[in-house]
Amino acid sequence: MTSLTTRHPIRLLQITDTHLYGSSSGKLLEINTQDSMDHVVKSVQKNEEQIDFILATGDIAQDASLEAYNNFMDAIGKLGAPFRWIPGNHDNPDVMAEAAYDTNACEKLLYINNWQILFLDTTVEGRVHGRLARKELDFLSDSLAAAEASKEVDHCLVCLHHNPIKGNADWMKDIGLHNRLEFFEIVKQNSKVACIVYGHVHQELDFQYEGIRCLCTPSTCVQFKPNATNFTLDEVDPGYRTIKLYEDGSIDSEVIRVSGYTYEADFNSDGY
Repeated sequence: MTSLTTRHPIRLLQITDTHLYGSSSGKLLEINTQDSMDHVVKSVQKNEEQIDFILATGDIAQDASLEAYNNFMDAIGKLGAPFRWIPGNHDNPDVMAEAAYDTNACEKLLYINNWQILFLDTTVEGRVHGRLARKELDFLSDSLAAAEASKEVDHCLVCLHHNPIKGNADWMKDIGLHNRLEFFEIVKQNSKVACIVYGHVHQELDFQYEGIRCLCTPSTCVQFKPNATNFTLDEVDPGYRTIKLYEDGSIDSEVIRVSGYTYEADFNSDGY
């Protein structure tokens, strides 16, 4: 657990679904994921004057190699801000922990000013869909209960990889968080949860669900077309999300997409 004090508002950056390989020449659906990640990092450097913390919400690697996680840390290190990462369905949590040795990258609980930020592992080994194991549900419940009882914590933000709300494309119906009802049963018992942040569906989303702000961010590589019956890539640019957390619980957020970046992708693919 880390506690930090920053200026107001808290300035967060969400980067997600980088799908890096151990080799810098690795490609996902014909897009070089290291190259696209590097362009996103350059865009952040150009656009953002201050970053207090980076949220990396899963599918850090495509091949789950130690080298891929090292490549991510090298790239993110150029931004000069601390980060926490969580695994996605393409990741290996044990290898992530090895790569993060002697750092706080895998830490699951963070306090910044009057905000509590939680990081959940939704991975199911060998599966695309997600599920919160009992220990993760207990961690969520215990952490939120502690926040509820704390005079120092006024607002909570929960980070996970898998979408806890059903995806907007037909082919996504089975790939999200399978025990989403248990997740929301715990979340709704706590009045301080203000925002849920996730990745996995490679889209820009910003909506209210059960009275809670929900934010999903584009991948740093390929994007998935909304409202598609079958797997379809969207012809929009990679990006990242800025999140400003205010002392009164209000949130400003914006997705910034890379501009002037020409890339190739297999837009005829029916899956990956």
